[in-house]
Amino acid sequence: MKHALVTGGAGFIGSHVVDRLLGEGWRVTTLDNFDSFYDRTLKEQNVAGHRSHHAYTLLEGDIRDWQMLDSLRDDYDVIVHLAARAGVRPSIEQPRLYQDVNVAGTQNMLEFARTRDIRQFVFASSSSVYGVNPNVPWSEDEVVLRPISPYASTKVSCELLGHAYSHLYGTRFLALRFFTVYGPRQRPDLAIRKFAERMLRGERIPLFGSGETRRDYTFVDDTVSGIRAAMDYEGSTYETINLGNDHAVSLSELVSELEAVLGVRANVQRLGDQPGDVPQTWANIDKARKLLGYDPQTRLREGLEKFAVWLESASVEPVTASREPIG
Repeated sequence: MKHALVTGGAGFIGSHVVDRLLGEGWRVTTLDNFDSFYDRTLKEQNVAGHRSHHAYTLLEGDIRDWQMLDSLRDDYDVIVHLAARAGVRPSIEQPRLYQDVNVAGTQNMLEFARTRDIRQFVFASSSSVYGVNPNVPWSEDEVVLRPISPYASTKVSCELLGHAYSHLYGTRFLALRFFTVYGPRQRPDLAIRKFAERMLRGERIPLFGSGETRRDYTFVDDTVSGIRAAMDYEGSTYETINLGNDHAVSLSELVSELEAVLGVRANVQRLGDQPGDVPQTWANIDKARKLLGYDPQTRLREGLEKFAVWLESASVEPVTASREPIG
C-alpha cells in the first residue's frame, strides 16, 4: 500500500485529494494546522468522512514546526504539498506572515523530503505567478514572471526552491499552477461561494472593477485528476505545469451563470479595482495534456450545478431570497 503525506489535507482541494487516494487504496496521512483563516468547523466537516477510514491518519501540526516534522516516523512515497497561507488581498496586509508560512514552510517540507529520501514532491503553485501578463493563454515557457502580490511572490519563491532541491538532491519537484479552482467545499472567502451565499440570502455581492476581469475557472475534480497524475509522473525531475480549464470567463458572465443555477437575481455592488488583482487568467494546458494526460471535463455550468447541490446540503443558514427560473 503506497503512502502519501498530504499537507493541507483538511482544506478544500486537499480533502478532495484525500477522497481520491483513499478510494484508490492508498494510505494517507493528512497534515493540517486548522488555521484560523476561516472557521475550523468547515475543515472538520471536510475530514469527517475520512476519520474512520483504516488507511487514514490526521496530524494536526504546522509545516513551520521542524521538530514536529522531524519526529514523524512513518515512511512516505510521495508528498503532496498543498498547505499554504492563501489569498492575494490578505497577503498585502500580512506579507511577513505569508513569507513565513509559504516559503519557510515549504523549505521545511523540502528538507523533510530530502532527509527521508522521499523522491516525489507535488507542489501547489498558482496562476498568480504570471502577474499582469498580456500573452494569453499563459504558457509555462514564460521565463520572466512578474507577480504583483506577496502571495504570488511566495509561490514563485517556492518554485525556485523546488528547482534547487531537484538539482542538488534529485527530488522530483512538480509545481502545479492552479487556476481558480471551485466546487464543493470551496473556501468561504472565494468569489463563487461568497457570491452564491450572499445571493441566496438576498444580500448584495461586491464586484470589483468593471466586471470584465476574466478567470480560468477549474472544477476541483479536474484539478485533483491533474494532481493524481503528477504523483505518478517520472519523466523528468523538475516541471512547472498549468492546471486550468483553457477557457477564460468574465466576472459578469460568472454572475449570470450563478443566477441561472441558483434561480435568484444578483444584487450587485460595484466597487473599485483591488490592489494585487490581475485583469485576467487563462491557462495554456498543452503541457499538462502531454506530460500528465490532463483533460479537464467539467464545463462551468455543470460545475456550478454540482457546487450548488453541495451548498444547499451544507448550508446552515436559511435561504431568504425568492427563487425564480433565470436563464
